[in-house]
Amino acid sequence: MSHGAKYLPAQAADRLNGWIGFLRVPETSPEAQRSFEEDIAELGYVMNTSRLWAYQPSTLAGLFNLLRQANSTDNLTLRQRQILVTACASAFGDSYCSLAWGGKLAKASDANTAAGVLRGLDDRLNANERAMAKWARMVAKDPNATTPDDVRDLRDAGFIDSQIFTMTVFVALRLAFSTVNDALGLSPDAALRSTVPAIVLDAVTVGRPIENHPR
Repeated sequence: MSHGAKYLPAQAADRLNGWIGFLRVPETSPEAQRSFEEDIAELGYVMNTSRLWAYQPSTLAGLFNLLRQANSTDNLTLRQRQILVTACASAFGDSYCSLAWGGKLAKASDANTAAGVLRGLDDRLNANERAMAKWARMVAKDPNATTPDDVRDLRDAGFIDSQIFTMTVFVALRLAFSTVNDALGLSPDAALRSTVPAIVLDAVTVGRPIENHPR
């Protein structure tokens, strides 16, 4: 069965339901359809984020391209990015990215490590990872409260100034993505309830609840 054919039942259900978050379901453009098909190929379902950003799929693509561009110089590793997003999303109160990226971190390391980062307990991380997680939470909670001493802590952990800039831009762009999703009432995908380890699910106590039924 083609990816497009797999998508049709979910598309019909959305049209019947008529809503994604607080907004009406947008018309499906060819660009949005490609995004849906990429989700199905990777995950087996269409993410709620893709459905919402079908209003401006090119903007979403541009945001992700900007994230890749920001990381092109210093090349944060996948694990570093997982830690940054998990830490900043949980501190920001975004349950969707906390669950999605906490699940990714659990798969790449272990569930206890991911649950710890979500709860702000970083004892299972190494020294430079702890510094990154701390910084990500500060940027998410109150960027005006940072001090030269906080940046010095990152340098003491081994990061040079260009890396500090890169991780800060990366976190800020992820927060922009979360802000749109959260403000417009987007719930985490129902599939996350079965794909994310129980200890990670229990660690996410902020934000909107997981949707009750898959789309």
